[in-house]
Amino acid sequence: MLDKEKIDRINELARKKKTEGLTREEQEEQASLRAEYLENFRRNFRQQLDNVRFVEDMTEEELAEYEAQKKRSAN
Repeated sequence: MLDKEKIDRINELARKKKTEGLTREEQEEQASLRAEYLENFRRNFRQQLDNVRFVEDMTEEELAEYEAQKKRSAN
């Protein structure tokens, strides 16, 4: 995940682009930061998708463990 400073800089450049425009260097910096942000987003999203399990595809033992884990999380 990107650190807060980089995210703040992305937002700062977006605001500046709307109000007064960006220099060539700022445009390049914005493109670089956005690319890094999207790369991190896609990697994290892929990890989440890789961890998704469909209940219908679970064995009896996996389903029992899933239900037990759900109960533990609720308490």
